[in-house]
Amino acid sequence: MKKTVTVLVVIFLYLFIFSCDKTTETDTEAPTVSITYPANNSEFVQGTIITITADANDNKGIKEVKFYIDGTFTSTDENEPYQYEWDTGTTKNTSHTIYAEAYDTSNNTATSDVITLTITGGGTGTVTDIDGNVYQTIQIGDQEWMMENLKVTHYRNGDPIPEVTDNGTWAGLTTGAYCNYNNDAGNGTIYGHLYNWYAVDDSRGIAPEGWHVPTDDGWKELEMYLGMTQAEADDTGLRGTDEGGKLKETGTTHWNSPNTGATNESCFSALPGGYRYSDNGNFYLISKYADFWSSSEYYSTYAWYRLLYYNSSVVLRYHYPKRFGLSVRCARD
Repeated sequence: MKKTVTVLVVIFLYLFIFSCDKTTETDTEAPTVSITYPANNSEFVQGTIITITADANDNKGIKEVKFYIDGTFTSTDENEPYQYEWDTGTTKNTSHTIYAEAYDTSNNTATSDVITLTITGGGTGTVTDIDGNVYQTIQIGDQEWMMENLKVTHYRNGDPIPEVTDNGTWAGLTTGAYCNYNNDAGNGTIYGHLYNWYAVDDSRGIAPEGWHVPTDDGWKELEMYLGMTQAEADDTGLRGTDEGGKLKETGTTHWNSPNTGATNESCFSALPGGYRYSDNGNFYLISKYADFWSSSEYYSTYAWYRLLYYNSSVVLRYHYPKRFGLSVRCARD
């Protein structure tokens, strides 16, 4: 009998100790982490704000993700999506490395693969219009673009471009004119002026000397440099995937939320100046739409334009009546 009791006690103690070991088992499983944006070997222009994004997972939970640029710790994020906004500032013509470290709730760690990217020279200078307005410019592929919307009030030869505030007068125009959104000069200061296509097409020239309003093909060249295929660029309506986001200014200072997909990787810094309607002269959708004329006619009363949206990252290509008031960007000849 004593022998049986002793055996039972030993079994009980074994089970008790084994059970305690199970409940206090140490978590040794490491998390996983990867950089999901930007892609390896990406290229950005000087001044871009790059939203570095990481994906991290663990069986017990992620405590934090740390970001490193060129081997130097830069930031910690404890909440999904794990991100760090890197303002590249004046950095240019340099290569950089990025990686992330994930820590789980047991302090197990993992390190992502290293991502390499390049910051190119970016801005190439300035251009001044006949009124003395100075515009920052940016090299995008083989083109040099203004980084700001046009604000000029005179043609290149010095003749004034009429400012038309009356709605009915605007709706009946067949000659060049400009206005400010809601006839508010403050909007013109921020978003530039709105011009009808007759001003764009005027032989006296609306662009600074040595510059022009891009043709429809000029816009296509920009879009294809940013990632569109030729077939997408040639299409009408909504086209591409993220090319519009690469053109839009980031944040919601000027764009309405959510400003979908805005990275401004191109440094084009598109602003949503809205438009003036051709039939009644009313103003619509400032902070939501960025409309830009091309210099290409569609047919006698229509011309090609581009449109970027606050809630999309694609680019619309279509044609408006020439009496519409849209923003204008210029490119170097």
